[in-house]
Amino acid sequence: MDRQTTLAFLLIGLILMVWLYIQTPPPQPPPQDQSKEQTVDSLNGTKAAEKEKPVTAQVPAENDSMPFGKHFANNSGTPGLIRIETDLLYIEMSEKGGKFYKYFLKEFNNWYIDDLPENAPYYQKNIQLLNTNRGSSFDLSFITTDGRKISTGDIRFASSLAPGNYTLKGNDSLVLSYTLPTADGKGSIIKNFVIYGNRYDSRFTLELNNLDDVISNRAYDIVWGGGIRFVEENSVDEATAANASVYYGDEQVIVDAASPGETVEQDFNGRVDWITVRNKYFAAVMVPDNPKGVDGAYISGKAGGYEQGGVREFYSAHLKMPFKGGKAETSSFMVYIGPVKYEILDSYNRGLTTIVDFGSFFGLKMIVRPIAEYILLPLFNFLYDLIKNYGLVIIIFSLIIKVLLNPLTKQTMDSMKKMQALKPKIDEMKEKFKDDPQKQQSETMKLYSTYGINPLGGCLPLLLQMPIFIALWGTFQTAVELRQQPFVWWITDLSRPDVIFDLGFKIPLFGVQEISGLAILMGITTYLQQKMSGAAKDPSQAPLLYIMPVMLTILFMSFPSGLNLYYFLFNLFSIGQQWYVTKYGKPVELVPVPPKAKGGFFQKLMTAAEQKAKQQQAAAKKRK
Repeated sequence: MDRQTTLAFLLIGLILMVWLYIQTPPPQPPPQDQSKEQTVDSLNGTKAAEKEKPVTAQVPAENDSMPFGKHFANNSGTPGLIRIETDLLYIEMSEKGGKFYKYFLKEFNNWYIDDLPENAPYYQKNIQLLNTNRGSSFDLSFITTDGRKISTGDIRFASSLAPGNYTLKGNDSLVLSYTLPTADGKGSIIKNFVIYGNRYDSRFTLELNNLDDVISNRAYDIVWGGGIRFVEENSVDEATAANASVYYGDEQVIVDAASPGETVEQDFNGRVDWITVRNKYFAAVMVPDNPKGVDGAYISGKAGGYEQGGVREFYSAHLKMPFKGGKAETSSFMVYIGPVKYEILDSYNRGLTTIVDFGSFFGLKMIVRPIAEYILLPLFNFLYDLIKNYGLVIIIFSLIIKVLLNPLTKQTMDSMKKMQALKPKIDEMKEKFKDDPQKQQSETMKLYSTYGINPLGGCLPLLLQMPIFIALWGTFQTAVELRQQPFVWWITDLSRPDVIFDLGFKIPLFGVQEISGLAILMGITTYLQQKMSGAAKDPSQAPLLYIMPVMLTILFMSFPSGLNLYYFLFNLFSIGQQWYVTKYGKPVELVPVPPKAKGGFFQKLMTAAEQKAKQQQAAAKKRK
């Protein structure tokens, strides 16, 4: 979690506490310009200008005529490419390493899509997730019996299909095998892939045949190198959600290189259900069919900063596999490369939904996640199924949440109104005992007890709402559904800030340079809401009337416009509720409660206050 998000949560927590007295309840540097990657055109075979470095094999020493040891031949020639178009994907697979080479998602465009011509080819228009210039997918890494460390990503495999273009639709599937024979022809490594026409997942099966004389240490790794590419305009924001993780010991363990220049690594031994690397909205996941057949996992990662203020994080995820030897050994995996979307991940029934991060600030994950997972997200998706416009969904969603929270809001407002009605009596009592603070305290507690008022009665409902607000925060921050979804006027992407102008400089501490229209509207409605609550009438609270809205406005400048739209509307509905209660609500009458109604926690609180006052008075007399 970055500094701006942390500041926002701390400030929101403070506001929720302060609002007990003043009202009812109702972050990034400029983006760096990423290179617009182009790759091989899978439709016509022409090669466009590429800005990312080409994948190159590791260069051996000049006197090394056997770069892959005595067990594997130095296969020469240009590796063939197989291009596969499905309903959801454009995939390029290479004989070099026998692996995925490029992986384009047809339903998700690059952030600079508006700068491209309407008929731009897919390799310019669609996002591509593989870091082919930093690592490979499904490499085998092992030590040979002649002491060499081999990575199969550098070796050319033989393909079962001829290079060319293949198209899959609907329930179609394509089986593709890559074979690497040993130099003596007795053994082989075979990678089998099954690609589906209408799914993000694929099947990967590894066959090791007669390799007892090749692989030493009775072990090898299956490696996903380089993580996945950053594909958003604001790399700093994307880096806050990027990480690698392992589902190990019935829980997800996250490995995160959070700071520029930081390097992290972690080793796991034992059963592994899956490993994943992710950015903000997309993930690559490898799921073994037999988790007990995995010896463990190893994750390494590094965060790199750039002069322009951008950030990148690169992760390498290894599955540690035992090598049993013998004539043939087979391991099978499900591979998912696609959006971090709850409904899709849940369909595999392998615990992949834990990849969706709903937030865990203040250590409230055990409370926040169920709220987001089983209430907020289903409601959000249900509304979209009806309306098909995420901007309108957020409007309806914010109104529903306001209605659902109304009992807590009403309890807070009733408690505040009672406190306001009691204030003249408290002021009178304070004036009467102005020279005796202990007496003031005990008499104040008596007043509360006489009229059955709990001074903490308005605080508890606000605290109960805190997990809901955090869950909403997490849901909107990571919802891939909002990515590149426009609404109205200047709001062109609900997953990004709705920038109306650029200051040309950064606001100190907050690092904000671009001004968000919705953040300003949210700040204005926060001010109006506080003013309607009567904060301006109390001199001790008057500074908050101006400080809080300004601070919140600055903090929310860098947040997604979908999130700001929600909070703006929530404030608007709260203002309407406050107006209605003020105009049509019944005035509060202070009626003494019967003695039998007193007791419980509040009675204990009052008794403790009285005892403390007596002790202080006794101690003061002794000093005299």
